[in-house]
Amino acid sequence: MFILLSAIGLMVCIAVLFPQVREMIVDWAGQILHKNEVLERKGWLRVIFSSALGGICFILFFDYCTLTDSGRALVQKVKQEMKDCLSEIDFRSLLRPVLLIWSVYLLGILTIIRANFLFRDDIWRSVLGGRGWYDWNRYVSEFASIFVHADTNLTDISPLPQLLAVFILSIGSVLLVYVMGNGKITAVRLLASIPLGLSPYFLECLSFKFDAPYMAFSILASIVPFLFIARRKAFLFSSVVSLLLMCMSYQAASGVYLLIVMILGFKDWNSRKKSNKEIGLFLGTGAFAFCFAMLLFRFFFMKPTTAEYVPSSSAMYPASYLIPGIWTNIKNYAMTINGDLGIIWKVGIVIVCILFIIKSIKLSLRKKILSFFVSILLIGLSFILSYGVYLLLEKPLYDPRALYGFGIFLSIVCIYVVSDFKKIAIVAVLALNWCLLVFALSYGNALADQSRYGEFRIGILLHDLSTLFPDRSGEGLSIQMENSIEYAPSVKNVLKHYPIIKRLVPVRLGDNWDMYFLEHFNHSQNTTMNNKPPVNRPGVNYVDFGALNLPVVLDSYYHTIKSDGNHVLVILKH
Repeated sequence: MFILLSAIGLMVCIAVLFPQVREMIVDWAGQILHKNEVLERKGWLRVIFSSALGGICFILFFDYCTLTDSGRALVQKVKQEMKDCLSEIDFRSLLRPVLLIWSVYLLGILTIIRANFLFRDDIWRSVLGGRGWYDWNRYVSEFASIFVHADTNLTDISPLPQLLAVFILSIGSVLLVYVMGNGKITAVRLLASIPLGLSPYFLECLSFKFDAPYMAFSILASIVPFLFIARRKAFLFSSVVSLLLMCMSYQAASGVYLLIVMILGFKDWNSRKKSNKEIGLFLGTGAFAFCFAMLLFRFFFMKPTTAEYVPSSSAMYPASYLIPGIWTNIKNYAMTINGDLGIIWKVGIVIVCILFIIKSIKLSLRKKILSFFVSILLIGLSFILSYGVYLLLEKPLYDPRALYGFGIFLSIVCIYVVSDFKKIAIVAVLALNWCLLVFALSYGNALADQSRYGEFRIGILLHDLSTLFPDRSGEGLSIQMENSIEYAPSVKNVLKHYPIIKRLVPVRLGDNWDMYFLEHFNHSQNTTMNNKPPVNRPGVNYVDFGALNLPVVLDSYYHTIKSDGNHVLVILKH
């Protein structure tokens, strides 16, 4: 049977390698699906080619592991190493730390849960019940959501997904402390890990009612391999598998694995616990596992996307422009974070980084001056790598949810600083993390206030529209909206000291995702925001109603409505 499967896989692979056969397959698939105009020829050729090649590689590897003595020995060796590593962990001792940090995270998102805010993709998922993660290669999210929601059609079951997310984050925090502390977990170290889940950037992830647990899982998957760090083969195998799972849940966590590899390598180097050869072998194994997993995902699992409404792209810089392109992304990444953080956060982060350098020098068994420069280099390089593979993309995403690697970077630095160091370091770290907790509560209340204000404004608008145009069918009636609903006064107050609020709290009627939000009020007329065609409705010719010189039919404190009976222009006032 194994030989038969291998032969079939080999024939498929050989067939797909021939250009003529590839063209025939694509044409045949297009005729069957009647989607020749949708299929992107080059993209789908690559998908077919890579799928066939990946299939045959898997079959050959499977045959090697099951049919050969050396393969079976390798499998047994990896299994035994993984069992040995797991047997050395007292999982019962991890229960109380998990509950402790879970209570902190739960307190941090309490106001987010209370706000009950439909956040971006939540708007259309709650109305249409669709998943849609498959289009972004997030297969873990796609299939796990079926089990979480107990159905293929999604419904709003919040706060269960968010509670599940903070539980996953709690496990991730405990494991991160466990790995960095050589198995020693303390309350102070746990509290130092708070940026992992309550950084301003991951708060956006926790605001999603549907996506939150899978975003949290991407962090946990990046940490798990380090439980097997004592056995090289088990570490390599678990790293590749876990990194693939991370890529299939949320790729913004792609830098977490590298951050942990670097800090563990630095600790061993700085303390001389291992020889340079052992440290180099560990770093090399980690780098190889990361690159191998990324290549596997890129060529065998990632498929092309045709969505036009997302500002990011999976296209990498060409080799000739790779270095200047990466440098541009690094500058944009640093400028974005600098613009997001308030002055108190910046001061706290600088103090913690200085304490990191001081501790590295004080505890170093290397030359002090060398330790000084290496620790500075580590901080700089870790900050850069916290952005992950987005550094390589032509159009990376800079939304807060894509930057939560920075929170992991802060968490790692804080755990290192409070471990067996002076009390002043503990005070500085806990003060910074207290600021993060306070902001999380402020952010959740800002969402609630904005939600109430937005629904108030929408209620008035829909009342006026229903009075002017009472026909519920809305046949021949098209509505366009200019501007958006402004921030509530309380949100503006928070914005004075926390600039990132402007990027975290969405305004209603600001983009075409809110077309689905209007459907929550049984408003189903043809509506567009700021003269932008609604997403997923191609082929419709949209005209700027502002250029039609429509007469004013209503002018109120909150909005102006212009119409000629068929075209309606709503101008929202700030």
